[in-house]
Amino acid sequence: MLGHRVDGMPSRHPRVRRFPHERPRLSLALTVLAVELVGASGAVFTARGLASWYGTLQRPELAPPNWVFGPVWTALFALMGVAVWLVWRQLDGAPADRRAGVALAVFAIHFVVNLAWSAAFFGLQSVDLGLAVIVVLLALVLLTILSFDRVDRRAALLLVPYLLWTSFAAYLNYRFWVLN
Repeated sequence: MLGHRVDGMPSRHPRVRRFPHERPRLSLALTVLAVELVGASGAVFTARGLASWYGTLQRPELAPPNWVFGPVWTALFALMGVAVWLVWRQLDGAPADRRAGVALAVFAIHFVVNLAWSAAFFGLQSVDLGLAVIVVLLALVLLTILSFDRVDRRAALLLVPYLLWTSFAAYLNYRFWVLN
């Protein structure tokens, strides 16, 4: 069943578009939870690589202890979830509707590459491939921030800590490549 957007054009998913407005707290909680769960799925690769391979690498001087990564990623995924929710809320009206859809698609593509980094670096135990993936990831994080900014400046700003952490991770990946 098709609903209608504010601009009169048909909408394929009117309930999905209305949900963050009709149930804001629930939709926010579910969005953050979804991003946390998808983000945590990369831990499958990380756990495998940590146990058998990561400890054998020569570590860069600035590499934090392993226990730091879990809390940092949990916080970053929560910020991403809030940012996605802010953009999702803009799907109900023109002209932000199209920009919001594009921004969410860019986010989804970027998130696949985020998970691909864990698969490359830890899963395949490849510092080289990890470095190549993280360069692409950095570009996609920037593109996601720019896309979110066109919809909701707050959503873009919520991704800045993620950009900083990913930049630091890229530096570490580069140093692992140099040292190993």
